[in-house]
Parts: sequence; C-alpha cells; structure tokens
Amino acid sequence: MIPVTASAVRIEASLDPRLSRWMWLVKWLLAIPHYIVLFFLWIAFMLVTVVAFFAILITGRYPRSLFEFNVGVLRWNWRVSYYAHTALGTDQYPPFTLSDVPDYPARFDVVYPERLSRGLVLVKWWLLAIPQYVVVGILVGGWGNDDSWLYSGLIPYLSLVAVVILAFRARYPEPLFDFLLGLVRWAARVAVYAALMTDQYPPFRLDMGGPEPVPVSATTP
Repeated sequence: MIPVTASAVRIEASLDPRLSRWMWLVKWLLAIPHYIVLFFLWIAFMLVTVVAFFAILITGRYPRSLFEFNVGVLRWNWRVSYYAHTALGTDQYPPFTLSDVPDYPARFDVVYPERLSRGLVLVKWWLLAIPQYVVVGILVGGWGNDDSWLYSGLIPYLSLVAVVILAFRARYPEPLFDFLLGLVRWAARVAVYAALMTDQYPPFRLDMGGPEPVPVSATTP
C-alpha cells in the first residue's frame, strides 16, 4: 500500500443549486472592479515572491507575513475566477478581501511550511516544474503573439460547455463540475510550487470533486 500524500494546497468549491441560467453572460462584466484590484495585487505578488526567494535562499524560511499575503492574493483570484470564468459555479458576488471567507462557496488555502529547501529554491520554479508547465499550458491555454486568443485551454472550454448546458437545461452538469475542480486543483498546485510556497512537488493526479479529497491509500499495481 502506497499512501497518497495530502496536498499543501487546498481548493474547495460548492455548486450553487439555484444558478441563474443566463447570468454567466455578464459575470465577466460585473467582475471588472475585481480585475482592476487583482492587476495591482498580482504586481505585488511577484515582488513579494522575489523578496521571498532571497529570504528562503538565506534563511530557509518563507517570511510568514509575506506568505499570508500571497496566499490571500491566490485566494482572492480563485473566488473571482470561480464566479466569473472558471466553472462559474456560483452567483454570489466575491468579497473584496484577502482573508478567508468561510461562508463563500469557493475557498483556497496553503499550509505554511516551517522550513523550505535553500537548494530547491534555485531550480524548482523553472527546471523542475517544466513538465508541469506543459500540462498546465494544456489546461489553461495561453495568448498568441498577435494579442489574439489562439490557444484556449481545456478549463475554459469545459467551463463554457457547462454554462451552455446550464442555459438550455436549467441544470449545471455535476460530473463536469467535479472534473473541472480536479483540473483547477492541478493548476493551482503547480502555481503554488512555482511561487516557492511549498517544496511538495505537484502530483500528476486528478483529485476531482468540490470538497478537498481526503488522503487515502492506493494499492500498487
């Protein structure tokens, strides 16, 4: 029996049972104030990550206050993403806060690491993560050089499929929701690893479903 290690990254979401059939058409517009705030938060996130890089390299620790700030940015981004364009599983408007909001249907957290490898910080965000970047590129897509959307990933496509089904059937397909959450978890674990917030290498594993999966034991082949 091989134990399946719990991830340091926790993403959870609950599907709103009374989703509007057509509100997804304007959520991206309603979320514009969040996009403006997130633009500046992501700049701060990158600057904090640079500072954390040197702190880890020298001390082997990620300063707690900087860590909590970056977790807050990722948490904010997940709430807005879940509302406006990834899964679109709630009509509840995201709060403007870096803090955890227990009653919001999308939650994000990362376990604080007491110690981090000073050697890994030099290579994990680029060399070791290359295989994961290939997978994440397939999942989330990317922009073309001519500023047009040339490469749309699996997550955007499936999110669109889900809300089109919602529009015509008045019901969000739950199996598709569970699959989308698994893809989001994969991408988020890679993002946290690349941002130097954990030494736990992202597993090549799809953990589906709204609640964070509880670690279980897997049998070897």
